[in-house]
Amino acid sequence: MNSSISFVPAWAQHAIWYQILPERFCNGDTSNDPTAQSLAGGRLGGSTDDAWAPTRWTGDWYERQNWEAGEGRDPWMSMHDRRYGGDLAGIIAKLPYLQDLGINAIYLNPVFDSPSHHKYDGASLHHIDPHFGPDPQGDRALMASEVPDDPSTWVWTSADRLVLKLIEETHARGMRIIFDGVFNHVGVSHWAFRDLKEKQQASRFADWFIVHQFRDEAAGKAFSYEAWRGYSTLPELRKVGDHLAPGPRDYIYAATRRWLAPHGDVKRGIDGWRLDVAPWVPHGFWKDWRALVKSINPEAYLVAENIRDVAFNVPYLEGDEFDAVMNYNFAFACDEYFFRDTTRIATSRFDGLLRELREAYPACVAPVQQNLFGSHDTARLASHAVNRDRLDYRAFDETYHPRDSRAPLFDTRKPNAHERQLHKLFALWQMTYLGAPLVYYGDEAGLYGANDPCCRKPMLWPELQYDDEAMGPDGKPRAKAEKIAFDTALHATYQQLIALRHAIPALRTGEVRTLLCDDDRQVLVHLRGDEAIVAINRSEQEQEVVIAFALPAGWNDRLHGGAIVASAQGQTTLRLPPLWGAVLAA
Repeated sequence: MNSSISFVPAWAQHAIWYQILPERFCNGDTSNDPTAQSLAGGRLGGSTDDAWAPTRWTGDWYERQNWEAGEGRDPWMSMHDRRYGGDLAGIIAKLPYLQDLGINAIYLNPVFDSPSHHKYDGASLHHIDPHFGPDPQGDRALMASEVPDDPSTWVWTSADRLVLKLIEETHARGMRIIFDGVFNHVGVSHWAFRDLKEKQQASRFADWFIVHQFRDEAAGKAFSYEAWRGYSTLPELRKVGDHLAPGPRDYIYAATRRWLAPHGDVKRGIDGWRLDVAPWVPHGFWKDWRALVKSINPEAYLVAENIRDVAFNVPYLEGDEFDAVMNYNFAFACDEYFFRDTTRIATSRFDGLLRELREAYPACVAPVQQNLFGSHDTARLASHAVNRDRLDYRAFDETYHPRDSRAPLFDTRKPNAHERQLHKLFALWQMTYLGAPLVYYGDEAGLYGANDPCCRKPMLWPELQYDDEAMGPDGKPRAKAEKIAFDTALHATYQQLIALRHAIPALRTGEVRTLLCDDDRQVLVHLRGDEAIVAINRSEQEQEVVIAFALPAGWNDRLHGGAIVASAQGQTTLRLPPLWGAVLAA
């Protein structure tokens, strides 16, 4: 692809991302925790059970709460009804933890007003959820004073002001922060949809949505509308040609301006957006929206959630829509190489898939792609190590849930030492490869679990004492209770690898050239911009390999010091530990 153009923000190639699901990260202010009354039927399933209460942060994940045990309640849906109390105060309190880990960029799952724990069913795009701030009741009263489709009437709630403090403190630490934008659909509690549901064709928001049939009780006709993937809680916004309908388009534009430049000050705003289900929104909208964003902040970073193949992503990454995508194709390839035994792809195949990704888009894209593995939608990275050969990550939203009859038997146990080493090997690769690595909260602390909702357990913190995980997903006691605690050794590995990435610029910006790709010994060696070498040994045995590269004077193994056996006459001999590697640089 053309290497002469660059349309991405320069800072993004140096980013080490940390994804936070706010409700599950840290409860910094227990006074704002939800109650049965404050949620008032807004939870999934619409429970108004007065026995409902926030779930204890340190409790056994699969143990059902008293309010979950009611007759006819689906235990898996009850997990979605839970609240643990994570909030903005908690994120602010843990910024030193993130900085100490080496994180310099934060991606927040949706923080806007919504009745769910995940908040992809927005009730607003211009207000932070009141339960994330210090005064939920007061914020509700302020919000009620607005005309919500008139930005001139918008107020700043206590939660809105607290998110500005979070942005300020993030920036003061030299870190960036982006919000999650959900522009394809809203929730049924959104103010425009509520008006439509009540007033039907008389609603002034009727042209915001895709209505199949208005309610006509005399004729026995029920109200029906287009919903994302058939989920009735997620009504889709109407599209007109290659754009969104004018009403929702203008509203999204106004919300975009509000968060990129609060009170007209871009320095107080977020540093970009992650865009949910981007392929469902027309290209025309994305082109115009990008122009708006870049006119406000030319250095804003725009990353799309595109869980599709490489060819599908090409039109989104040509400089007029997004800077990057969440690099699920990187994750798919890594799953098939690091987390398979009998179905593992060859080292040469792995190298070829990575080359395809590097060469598919303009050269400026590869260094800023969000190279992820775990996310709020997928099984945990640690559980991929446990469930080798059982999962097809390429179909993660269709299979491998422990309650899904279509899925292979998913093992929900804690990883053993061998599986933790596979986890560490992947982390080594992720932190030394081209592209911006993304750590899903808790992957560095040892969290494990199946996909949604089990990938959304409360964060492990070293200062907290956690119950054993004694119950299994079937609601029965486990044969052996699992000890739950912050994994200090795994955290130290992440800390070491992130520090290494910061210390060696070539790991962030250097081009990639394959020096050795050995299928038999499962060894892959890359040269990074003539300034570093990364060697990976996927096999279970120590491997000694020779590469056609003489190390410049002063180079050493920055990982453990012992990998270099000899270097002379245009060759270097390396000794690589099993399931580990080496990073060679000055």
